Amino acid sequence: MGFLSVRPKCEHCGLDFSFADSGDGPAVFVILIAGFIVVFAALITEIVYQPPYWVHAVLWLPLILIVTLAPLRMVKGLLIALQYHHKAAEGRLDRRGEM
Repeated sequence: MGFLSVRPKCEHCGLDFSFADSGDGPAVFVILIAGFIVVFAALITEIVYQPPYWVHAVLWLPLILIVTLAPLRMVKGLLIALQYHHKAAEGRLDRRGEM
C-alpha cells in the first residue's frame, strides 16, 4: 500500500471503501494550514531576529516537510470518514422533467 492509498475494504467490519474519493481535498487543506504556520513563523523570526538566509533555510525546510507530510494521512482519513457520515456521492442530474 502507498502512503495515501485506501484499502478496498475494512479488515475488521468489511466496509467497502469504493465510495471513498477525497481527491485533492486533503492536500489543499494541509497546504493552506502548513503555509500559514510556516509563513507566520518565518515572518516573526525575520522581524524579531533578522537572521541570514541560510538560517531561514535550515529552520523552515524541515518544518515544511513535517507540517505537510505528518498530517496528510490523518486529513485524508478524516475527509473519507466525513464522506461516509454524510453519505456524500457524485453529483447527479435530476431527470424528472424529461419524457
